[in-house]
Amino acid sequence: MEKIDCVVIGAGVIGLSIARALAMAGREVIILEAETAIGTHTSARNSEVIHAGISYAPGSLKGRLCVAGKNALYQYCGERGIQHRRIGKLIVATDDSGIPALHQYVALAAAQGVTDLRLLSDAEVRAMEPEVSCVAGLFSPSTGIVDSHGLMLAYLADAENHGATLALQGKVESGRADPQGTVLEVGGAEPFTVQCKTVINAAGLGAQQVAAAIDGMPADLIPPLYYAIGHYFSLARKSPFTHLVYPTSREGAFRAHVTLDLGGQCKFGPDISWRDKLDYTFDPAREPAFYEAVRRYYPKLQDGDLQPGYTGIRPRLAGPGSSMHNTASDFVIQDESRHGVPGLINLFGMESPGLTSSLAIGEYVARLAAGRAG
Repeated sequence: MEKIDCVVIGAGVIGLSIARALAMAGREVIILEAETAIGTHTSARNSEVIHAGISYAPGSLKGRLCVAGKNALYQYCGERGIQHRRIGKLIVATDDSGIPALHQYVALAAAQGVTDLRLLSDAEVRAMEPEVSCVAGLFSPSTGIVDSHGLMLAYLADAENHGATLALQGKVESGRADPQGTVLEVGGAEPFTVQCKTVINAAGLGAQQVAAAIDGMPADLIPPLYYAIGHYFSLARKSPFTHLVYPTSREGAFRAHVTLDLGGQCKFGPDISWRDKLDYTFDPAREPAFYEAVRRYYPKLQDGDLQPGYTGIRPRLAGPGSSMHNTASDFVIQDESRHGVPGLINLFGMESPGLTSSLAIGEYVARLAAGRAG
């Protein structure tokens, strides 16, 4: 049986950031990843947006870690040469009913210490984005985009340079308490057993399954998992936009965001629907709803302009009908003080803004693992 100080389960952007923080703090670390490569699920199937931290409930982990993570991420990407752009985001009200939401964003942002938002008239929005139709807008200058794969490779390099080891196809089958820590049974092509003092369950969409497999983990402290699938459609021509564009929410309809990649390709999404298992199948029947949603702020969208892109699944803790401000939608990070299992830290519901928050989450969890409050 192998013995190790720390095991991080999951090599997505959050697991890699945690492994990086632990290794740089001098801890001995193995990263276990069930797949054949790093970051193949949530970390690879998202908008690659660096969020400003303007839409999360005051006092929430999402709000705190997003703002801290955003600032750290821009600095890190600049220092490491990771592709990113501080592109800015426009939030637009397509009719008068959406104007109160713009002011709500300002208030939520101020509660997180984000004070750089600017309310805009319809003419000011058109000066920035001539193709956008709206009655008013809000500009967030600190929103950006990032190369998520390049970021994960940088986190992994930092971790490995400080002694961490990555084990691919290392699926955790079970775990049990031991006088010297936790014993994990790891399956895959070459099964092995490892004894560790600290276990970080950062398995993303598999976090609930991992937690349930660890003997002694209270079942009532494992939150439900909802597979919230989002579709993205690409614009089949040159993008008319130079910023991200997000419409305000509308009763009974989803918001089809404009996101841009680092090459300037425009895509719309994500929408939200629900699956009962991990299934990335693209549903072309979503297309009419996308045309309707996008045309509310981009009326020049022509039939045939949209082409299927990809899907991603968010590990949601709240199901259909839930609000993003619902406390059940916050990150859940549990240590021994919460569940009683020595050395175990669980991360549940690590959806957006997990990418933005990743460096801050890594430091937060490293502090918990060292016995210091987060």
